[in-house]
Amino acid sequence: VSGFLWDTRSGRDSVVPTLSTCSCGINAEFGKQWYQRRVRGKTSVVCSDSPGFIVNRLLVPNLAEAIRMLERGVASAEDIDTAMRLGAGHPMGPLQLADYVGLDTCLFILQGWNEKYPNVELFQPPATL
Repeated sequence: VSGFLWDTRSGRDSVVPTLSTCSCGINAEFGKQWYQRRVRGKTSVVCSDSPGFIVNRLLVPNLAEAIRMLERGVASAEDIDTAMRLGAGHPMGPLQLADYVGLDTCLFILQGWNEKYPNVELFQPPATL
């Protein structure tokens, strides 16, 4: 069995995860090929059913860490965002992106992950969030 996560938050999204429910990945690969034949302008990637799949699993903890850096006084919000825009080539900094996504949305995601996986430090919401 395979499935697709269709994210409608942004018209700019060009990646659609194809979820595999078996460890062999065969069903997901079939789903990926089917999807690429049916939908133009999107790229399908195969991943297992995991919190946040690929993009959000990497993105949300990154946004939370930027907030933690701000809490600890490592750098100002402007400097954190500038460093990631210029140093990592991101189109916007992590604090600006967290605000764009919605701080309430970031908190909701982290609370859900933290509830299900309390021993994963990356999933702990920052105090000021």
